Amino acid sequence: MKLTTWINSTAIIASLALTSGIASAQTAANNNISTDTTSEKPINTAVNSAALGSNSSNVSYIQPFNLVNLAYQGGFKQQGVPSGGILISEGRRGNITAQDLVKAAIKANKLPAQVLNNQDYISAVRLQLGVLTGANYPG
Repeated sequence: MKLTTWINSTAIIASLALTSGIASAQTAANNNISTDTTSEKPINTAVNSAALGSNSSNVSYIQPFNLVNLAYQGGFKQQGVPSGGILISEGRRGNITAQDLVKAAIKANKLPAQVLNNQDYISAVRLQLGVLTGANYPG
């Protein structure tokens, strides 16, 4: 293993370990817009809406980084997704894909089912999984 690969892997794992509090995922709300009681104007509740595109501007999802982090920490083991180093190695091989993680999050009630149709969100999860695995990620 090259020194730079080892350093990058160590930095990613350390950052994931230090951000464990971020991964406390919230389920998506049934109502797409919350309302400010003083002005009755809709409040956009999108999380990272610039990265998700216009299709998801009124819906709040768990951020793709947090989704991948939750998977890394074992949050989707009951849905059949490995954690830690096994997730990284399976992701590098292409055996775990962004869609696999999104499907697991749906089964765990962390995301609504319509997210499977949101290619912007799946692409963002793919990007984060690629960062974690250090691979030019195909999934």
